[in-house]
Amino acid sequence: MRGPLQWVLWDVKDTLLKVRRSVGEQYCKEAERVGLSLSPAEVDAAFRLAYRNCSAQYPNYGLAQGLDGRLWWMRVVQDTFSRCRVHDPTLLNTMAQNLYQNFCNAENWEVFPDSKKALEGCSSLGLKMGVVSNFDRRLEGILQVCGLLTHFNFLVTSEEAGVAKPNPAIFEQALQKCGVPATNVAHIGDHYVYDYLTSRAMGIQGYLVDRQNKHLHSDIHPKHRLSSLDELLVQLPPLMH
Repeated sequence: MRGPLQWVLWDVKDTLLKVRRSVGEQYCKEAERVGLSLSPAEVDAAFRLAYRNCSAQYPNYGLAQGLDGRLWWMRVVQDTFSRCRVHDPTLLNTMAQNLYQNFCNAENWEVFPDSKKALEGCSSLGLKMGVVSNFDRRLEGILQVCGLLTHFNFLVTSEEAGVAKPNPAIFEQALQKCGVPATNVAHIGDHYVYDYLTSRAMGIQGYLVDRQNKHLHSDIHPKHRLSSLDELLVQLPPLMH
């Protein structure tokens, strides 16, 4: 039986905030600083391949192979530019280091217009909040510069947890921090498998943020699918009783 809601766990990227400009645009801007002129479309395509390959070869930031989030991202950046015919080791290293730091800055992230209202609304209901995110250790700084960090009692990132969604172990770490049964916890995220299915399989009250209405015909209860975070506050109060 479902208990009274006490905690809300949040995914972050593409749930509360998103990258402000395309990866291709941001990488090309960095390339211009070192005198290179590249096509954003070409860089975007190269990034997708580099990211996919690195994720397959070194899952969850390569922690099991002795890497960390910083080294992993530098590999992705260097591989991306190498696919665009940039082979100078000094340039590749400089751009990789700069881009890793650049993505800590607020100007590279856009908080969704409904995020702060939803977080404030949850707080006003007396709910405590945490983060469960497949992200590296930069997340705390990013949330801070974006003005969101103070809403959360704790953060669990896949880099620091040593395990990534959809592995339920990352949610288990979060539930330990909550100190209440899964039935007293909700989770909000944008990924159908990583966020919605995995959390609900554990007995957590999962909600799927579906801003582009991509999941209208899948097996999601209408009350569990949110086209906007504004809808969350309509759904949560009844769960308090």
